[in-house]
Amino acid sequence: MAYMNLVLPRPQISALKIWQRNLLVWRKLLGPSMAFSFGEPVIYLLGLGYGLGQFIGEVGGIPYFTFLAAGLLAASAMNVASFEGMFSVFTRMTHQQTYDAILATPLTVDDIVAGEMLWCATKSLLNTLPILVVAFLLGAIENWSALGAIPVFFLVGLCFAGPALVMAALAASYDFFNYYTTLLITPMFIFSGVFYPVATLPAIAQVVVNILPLSHAIALIRPLVAGQPLVDPALHVAVLVAYAAVGYVAASVFIRRRLIR
Repeated sequence: MAYMNLVLPRPQISALKIWQRNLLVWRKLLGPSMAFSFGEPVIYLLGLGYGLGQFIGEVGGIPYFTFLAAGLLAASAMNVASFEGMFSVFTRMTHQQTYDAILATPLTVDDIVAGEMLWCATKSLLNTLPILVVAFLLGAIENWSALGAIPVFFLVGLCFAGPALVMAALAASYDFFNYYTTLLITPMFIFSGVFYPVATLPAIAQVVVNILPLSHAIALIRPLVAGQPLVDPALHVAVLVAYAAVGYVAASVFIRRRLIR
């Protein structure tokens, strides 16, 4: 059994059935889902963008309203994938026992994990797009290059889905997710450049923050939103892809261990 838990995952194309199943369920819960994921970033955008923006002016040659909008777009993609990967996956795994039923079909644990990660990334994209539109309508975004950030939203969601699924596999209850949210998600939200440049932090803090995936997500999204040239885009994409790949392998191992005894 220990050997089986360490086998590298081998998903099949049938993993898309998991993605399709979640999409159909989400369509029925579209209103509450969008209200939760869409409302908070827009409130931040309106309150801080209009409020602080009047006093701050520009940050690094970018209007603060635009600077903040880019950070909130990246943070929204992170939050949506993380909460979907933790709370929804845990519910399907334990309370609803959805995965037990799925495993009675030809689908495998690797298919479940792949399908769930694809769905988390898709949901990040679907829930972040309206924020992009609102930011454009409010004047925070004026460059059509911002459309290039759309595939980045999906990649960011994929990046954060794996760790969230690992937390779901380890959790005994919903309260367990407070550790991950408090110790990782919230610090990334505060320190990774959403509200201010990472360069303003102490040198040692910058080193730590630049390892975190949200910093690389913002480094891709902010120039696109502001109409500025990208700096080291291959590096940032590679980091996000690496987090997604490692997260997928780890999630497959831990969920396999949780489901197959």
